[in-house]
Amino acid sequence: MPETHGAPRRRDERSQPSRSRDASGRDAPLYGALDLGTNNCRLLIARPSREGFRVVDSFSRIVRLGEGLSRTGLLDPRAMDRAYDALALCAERIVRKGVDSARLSAVATQACRAAENGADFIDRVRKGTGLRLRIIDPAEEARLAVEGCLNLIDPKAEAVLVIDVGGGSTEMSWLKRSGTDWTTTAWMSAPVGVVTLAERHPEPPNSGEAWYEAMVADMGAAIAAGGIVDEPMLELFRQNRAHLVGTSGAITSLAGIHLNLPRYNRDRVDGLWMTRADCEAAADRLKALGPDGRAREACIGPDRADLVLAGAAILEAVQRAWPSERVRVADRGLREGLLLQRMREDKKPPRGRRRRRGRGRPAPAA
Repeated sequence: MPETHGAPRRRDERSQPSRSRDASGRDAPLYGALDLGTNNCRLLIARPSREGFRVVDSFSRIVRLGEGLSRTGLLDPRAMDRAYDALALCAERIVRKGVDSARLSAVATQACRAAENGADFIDRVRKGTGLRLRIIDPAEEARLAVEGCLNLIDPKAEAVLVIDVGGGSTEMSWLKRSGTDWTTTAWMSAPVGVVTLAERHPEPPNSGEAWYEAMVADMGAAIAAGGIVDEPMLELFRQNRAHLVGTSGAITSLAGIHLNLPRYNRDRVDGLWMTRADCEAAADRLKALGPDGRAREACIGPDRADLVLAGAAILEAVQRAWPSERVRVADRGLREGLLLQRMREDKKPPRGRRRRRGRGRPAPAA
């Protein structure tokens, strides 16, 4: 796995308590990143370290906040209650760990962005839990996902497409190598995620290829509507000089099926390379399992049984539009991006600070 400054590589670096220390020898402060999405509520609490950060606590719960949103334009009361309960648990963890509010980044994405009552729900959360969630726009969501996945890019690649498959939208960012750095050349947010796609295309009793292809076509149309046209970039993908990075529960579940895991194992999934044929074979297996069989799979479970094939269809549509023989699976993304961004900001000296001269005494006042 390529090394850059960023999110740690292995589960033991994410979950074990760390005694990282600052320049004075004291324990480094704790930071928190909270992401309320259309489908999931996720929290990471971490300490900065030389290689990026070490996670000391984490939380994830499927809340389906966006359930029914595509039909009504509103957050459903039961969905809001589920999300509120999960956020209350997050707030308790944040307080118990002693995370300063100044070092907590809490954001909400597509469901709260799109819902007429999204802002009202954010206000309810603030009053009831003390959490101040900020609704971020698609551009920031895409940028943060890229930030969290940078250290998974093949150092030999010339270009990469980062795909963040959410519950209500899919963010896509195209990056091109510029020396040792990466430059984002284009991005788009497709208003199609696993929840919206599954709701648009309910699985029929005898689901066949036509049902799956309808989901692929739906996402394909959203990609085309995004209007990203870059023939030189596309040629890099055709020549296998570029690859995909896929981050989402749907894609990590697909990887778990590919590996035949008896239970989900982040160490084996995060950073895994899958070929296009591997992705197609895993999707075919999921189709053959049917809803009940998918629910019994340890890497999927009942909460994702009706969503995982929507995620596979989204990935398939991207692979058809931007042909690549390789995809790097990422069990990381927006939360890691939030942590890295806030830690980097805190390392910057305050604006207006003058360089001290001589033996370290402050400059006299003007």
